[in-house]
Amino acid sequence: MSEGFKRAAGALEEQYKVLRSQGYHIVGRHSAVKTCHWTREAITGGEFCYKGKFYGIESHRCLQMTPAVSRCSNMCLYCWRVLPHEHGYPSVDDGAEDLPEAIVDGAIAAQRRALSGYKGNPKTDPDRFREAMDPKHAAISLSGEPTEYSMLDGLIQEFKRKGMTTFLVTNGTNPKRLGEIPEPTQLYVSLSAPSEEVYRSVCRPASGASWLRLMESLSLLRSFSCPTVIRMTAVKGLNMIDPDGYSKLISGASPTYVEVKAYMHVGFSVTRLGYDSMPSHAEIVQFARDLAERTGYELAGEVPISRVALLSRIGKPKKVSTPI
Repeated sequence: MSEGFKRAAGALEEQYKVLRSQGYHIVGRHSAVKTCHWTREAITGGEFCYKGKFYGIESHRCLQMTPAVSRCSNMCLYCWRVLPHEHGYPSVDDGAEDLPEAIVDGAIAAQRRALSGYKGNPKTDPDRFREAMDPKHAAISLSGEPTEYSMLDGLIQEFKRKGMTTFLVTNGTNPKRLGEIPEPTQLYVSLSAPSEEVYRSVCRPASGASWLRLMESLSLLRSFSCPTVIRMTAVKGLNMIDPDGYSKLISGASPTYVEVKAYMHVGFSVTRLGYDSMPSHAEIVQFARDLAERTGYELAGEVPISRVALLSRIGKPKKVSTPI
């Protein structure tokens, strides 16, 4: 084993150690699971997350995972997750990747382990706990860029084979892979800049071609029959500008929905942005209204606690059915 490989392996293990300390469960070589606040809230009889309120997702049955926990093509200023750039892009890639079947089985097992302690919690809703042990929604996002995993098509198919819905979130820098995948239940593409200049300063892409690739990914949205979403992380003083520029991109892509979500001052983002970078819910709603006026979309929902507003091209959002 070369010294370079040993150093990379050591750096990667250090990153995984940080991830584990934050509640991530590493699955295999490069995947991970982490239960979110809203999953735990729902199990103890609380409310669902904003995706539940918008689309009918049952938060206690949602599996938040990634097949590429240490790989991302952007270094976004607002990212609260532990990304590779925080640790010098550690990589021990020898060309081998885990198979989709192993990732899905490992992710479900990790979710069950992570939630098993709630069985003895007096606040736990027993019916929701029982259902939580059988997750039905796979949110393929969490950390890293899922299209970096070469067998993403097989991963989506394997989740479907198990009767699970799939919600894929991508930064849009790999349109080739996006064009190869089967239809997920819902497809999200992140758009956090109205122009290439702003994109380079906010998202800090690794490649000079990333903006053009993002534009290509947006152009692909029309080819999907599933609901599509442009997701905007709005950072006060950075990218909450030029609604005309955003609206032109939104109108060209014609997604089913646009989610305007406030940057939250949490996680590793606090080392790069100040508390005042976090917009209020009122500011989010006003920016969403500015976009709605220019695109013809309808302001179809808002969730103040999450500081998020939903724009819809089709009126009232369609609820996602939980598979039988």
